[in-house]
Amino acid sequence: MDDADWMRHAMALASRAESFGEVPVGAVLVKDDAILSEGWNCPIARNDPSAHAEMVALRGGGQVLQNYRLLDTTLYVTLEPCVMCMGAIVHARVKRLVFGALDPKRGAVVSALQLADVDFLNHRVEVTGEVLAAECSEQLKTFFKRRR
Repeated sequence: MDDADWMRHAMALASRAESFGEVPVGAVLVKDDAILSEGWNCPIARNDPSAHAEMVALRGGGQVLQNYRLLDTTLYVTLEPCVMCMGAIVHARVKRLVFGALDPKRGAVVSALQLADVDFLNHRVEVTGEVLAAECSEQLKTFFKRRR
């Protein structure tokens, strides 16, 4: 599968979040072209402000690998990660991050902050942004239009 295929899978996970009334963001952690773990936004359901899609996928990956280091993995997420998630991605030593829609107000990869490029971090994550950006953005816009 290529980046677009994995992003479509993440979008399907985002739809699960939406079905529970959560903001539709999905993430899938891949290693050796296979799903290691996956997640979708669930902070409301879990009463956990850290239960973003990325965090859920990273936690699952750590459990599967029995290691907090997620070496040689790629994380696909439908929305540019926030500060919390980007910090966890770096600390987990994720090799590659692929995201869909930009988050101009809170994105911590290339938008509001550029944490992938700061000198004080001791791990560099390869970043590919805006994969299926229009589709990922539309999924979020449609959700918020329905809520208003």
